[in-house]
Amino acid sequence: MPVQYESAKLKSWASIYDAGTLLQAERCSRLPFVYDHVALMPDAHVGMGATVGSVIPTEGAIIPAAVGVDIGCGMIASLTSLSASDLPDDLSPLMPLVESRIPAGVGQGHDKYTNSVMTKVGQPLTKLTPRQEATMWTQFGTLGSGNHFVEVCLDTDDRVWTVLHSGSRGIGNQLANIHIKMAKAQEQGLEDPDLAYFLQDTPEFNAYIHDMMWAQDYAFGSRQKMANALNKSLFEVCSGVVHPTYMHGKVLDTINCHHNFTIQEKFNLPEGQKTLWITRKGAIQARTGDRGVIPGSMGTKSYIVRGKGVSEAWCSCSHGAGRVMSRSQAKRELSTSSLNEMMAGKVWNSNKSDALLDEHPLSYKDIDQVMEDQTDLVSVDAVLRQIFNYKGCK
Repeated sequence: MPVQYESAKLKSWASIYDAGTLLQAERCSRLPFVYDHVALMPDAHVGMGATVGSVIPTEGAIIPAAVGVDIGCGMIASLTSLSASDLPDDLSPLMPLVESRIPAGVGQGHDKYTNSVMTKVGQPLTKLTPRQEATMWTQFGTLGSGNHFVEVCLDTDDRVWTVLHSGSRGIGNQLANIHIKMAKAQEQGLEDPDLAYFLQDTPEFNAYIHDMMWAQDYAFGSRQKMANALNKSLFEVCSGVVHPTYMHGKVLDTINCHHNFTIQEKFNLPEGQKTLWITRKGAIQARTGDRGVIPGSMGTKSYIVRGKGVSEAWCSCSHGAGRVMSRSQAKRELSTSSLNEMMAGKVWNSNKSDALLDEHPLSYKDIDQVMEDQTDLVSVDAVLRQIFNYKGCK
């Protein structure tokens, strides 16, 4: 669908939104270094400082809080060689394997340091404390909490996919907060202090960009490590033994994409070619041919998509369904019984339903409507339905 709402400095593809979302996005769009307009994706909702589901093009400056505290958060999806007929009648044996190999929850990490991929990622620019060093090593390849999840899904051809959502964990959060605090200390007289920024080519800007890029690489590698563990576990369960000599299944294709990040991109615009910093806060890159993963909520569908390269949207699309209820509102107004009903027929950590109430599907927008709102931004390669869901709890 085309743009649903437009003002001088804002274009929105969302058909479901509240007034606060537009007000927050308009406030960001008025910053002097924002180029032309901010683009709101169909899943847009109020965030900290910048709107979740917003794409912010800037010249000569970056807003650390617009990237957010989970730098590099994103999705990874693996298409396997398995079909529905290859799966056991009961996927419950997969749960303890996933729980043991992919630690989940606030502050949770591996018992031992993980060095695979980390040797390639290296170190951030900011000097880490010994405790932060330990966090960096032990939380690599761990899930976190909130809306982070592990899933096994089937597409419309009954092919088996695995899907995972996670970011740069505690170390990304700590690095982000260091730079956000530094930006706010400049006292720039902004409408919203959370929109504090760094000017390009200053030491503060360069330090933030270095740490942000590092955290993006950390998140990317961490997702791949978890996907490897998830796929191995699934193949073991399908082989019928815990340590098989023959592994039943292999990965045919992988899509690994960020949705909280900043990158420089070139655009061919009516006024000529422009190089801009594009900050995507809860949005994924959707240049022509770019592949992405757009999850719904617990118990709903997810989509594998391909970008159409719409420059008006800064070559972006939504990162998910987007919330319509805050976490506190969901806990007040929704019930565990209705959550259990909506998750019927799926293997999930139902023993933690009370802790997962704020992730209830009714606290999110209708993913089908979100996808309808962005038919001009992406094409759909596959539609997935969940059969196994594992979430991190606080």
